[in-house]
Amino acid sequence: MRYLLDTNIISDARRGNRTPVGPWIAAQRIDDLAISAVTVLELDVGVRRKERRDARAGSVLRQWFDEQVSEVFDSRILAVDAEVAVQASQLHVPDPMPDMDSLIAGTALAHSLTLVTRNVADFANTGVRLLNPWED
Repeated sequence: MRYLLDTNIISDARRGNRTPVGPWIAAQRIDDLAISAVTVLELDVGVRRKERRDARAGSVLRQWFDEQVSEVFDSRILAVDAEVAVQASQLHVPDPMPDMDSLIAGTALAHSLTLVTRNVADFANTGVRLLNPWED
């Protein structure tokens, strides 16, 4: 694995070639891409909210999540373990950051991965290698 995909990258990938993310992902080896369990949490919460508001659209989103996220990344979903938690906690001192962002950054640090994100400013002071397919 070389890259940890942030939640916004997975969301953008759903749009296919209408964003720079689709072609960037298509150019990578699938085994080089991973996601954090935190991304699974964030995406699943979004799907559940959509299912509550709009059953039909929620069903489409659920199918995408199950088939294109859960199944595709199955063996490359990285857990929040003790090492990730310690890396994340270090990012809160001296300047606290959102917990989900710190856990994603901690995952990238613990596994020596480049974080692929559109929100580079959110991770700028973490020491994580960053790549923004929208700009790079």
